[in-house]
Amino acid sequence: MAKTVAVIGAGIVGVSTAIWLQRDGHEVILIDKAGPGEGTSHGNGGVLASCSVMPVPAPGLWTKAPKMLLDPNQPLFMRWSYLPKIAPWLMQFMSHANAPAVRKRAAAATAIIGDSLADHQALATGTGADKWIVPADYVWLYNSRADYDADTLGQEVRRENGFDWEFLDEPAFRAYDPAFGPEITCAARFPGHGRIADPGRYVKDLAAHAQAQGARLVIGEVSDIAREAGRVTGVRIGGETIPCDAAVLTAGAWSAKLAAKLGVKAPLESERGYHLELYEPSVMPRSPVMVTSGKFVATPMDGRLRLAGIVELGGLDAPPSRAPFALLERQIRKAIPGLSWKKTVEWMGHRPSMADSLPIIGEAPSVKGAFMGFGHDHVGLTGGPKTGRLLSQLIGGKTPNINLAPYAPDRFH
Repeated sequence: MAKTVAVIGAGIVGVSTAIWLQRDGHEVILIDKAGPGEGTSHGNGGVLASCSVMPVPAPGLWTKAPKMLLDPNQPLFMRWSYLPKIAPWLMQFMSHANAPAVRKRAAAATAIIGDSLADHQALATGTGADKWIVPADYVWLYNSRADYDADTLGQEVRRENGFDWEFLDEPAFRAYDPAFGPEITCAARFPGHGRIADPGRYVKDLAAHAQAQGARLVIGEVSDIAREAGRVTGVRIGGETIPCDAAVLTAGAWSAKLAAKLGVKAPLESERGYHLELYEPSVMPRSPVMVTSGKFVATPMDGRLRLAGIVELGGLDAPPSRAPFALLERQIRKAIPGLSWKKTVEWMGHRPSMADSLPIIGEAPSVKGAFMGFGHDHVGLTGGPKTGRLLSQLIGGKTPNINLAPYAPDRFH
């Protein structure tokens, strides 16, 4: 039966949900406080990073993290004034820094992101946004063979989940991509990945297609979900209630407050992410790369090279810090000595990170018609299309062909 569905949040997850809902015959109201593709969906690393199934909390992080926080050349920052507020979440987050939790998260993440290129192609076909999707390798760069060999658990986990790669020794790596300097001596080339040449414009083009197909776009902030007899009847924006049969919460790092009003406890924090865009660079890498020594990605985009990474814990409200931008510039100058560019653009945004590094995907247990899809940490762009398709299936009363238990909205109760 066709429904009218309000989608709250017009990033990649929300816009993907809207398009799949339309294809399944539903009417869509797309709501965002700033407009489509204005938040994290604009500023991400732009890689369809299917193999990135390892969570941030891995074995050994307990001992590494304090040293990283005190070293300005490490990609982990903390706004110390925020520590008292984030401490309970941080303890829960760090409790997953063990091999069994890593394997559990990786298997569940693979079901959402493991075929991302095909998921994006299926989403974007016929929308006009497919021009931004570029099939590509994803290449992980190492300073030494010892650094590559040290990632034993990561390699085991990726293989267990079906990912394979080609190891490139120094001569093979130089032949593959001569852009990088002598500090980087080897690489792992993951085929079958992709990149988005302009993530913000990609999401805007997808949203424009949804509007052309009849979606109503509303700019505003949803304050609550109206309901009667335990069932969604509308969404409240300011003094207005917009009627709908179902609502989907896909507001990324801003989702926890509305989720709580729907009876769902979501231990969600912002991992503040930074990017630098270097316009008209003198050298452009062949493929998107993960510079493992600095834990950042460098992605070729339309007319510029985007550097994205860094984790800063500091909440949603504080302004950007200067140190992460400076670190990204130092790191790329080490990786590509002599690199020059015409203009630099800086950005800071909010990655929605759950305490167990897995998104919430499903229906609120106590409110019929209230669905949610948020908390994808570093892989929101990668997992957006699959999440949107799953949500549309759930709203239409279909049973998806994957086990949704790892993403259950009530798993923290």
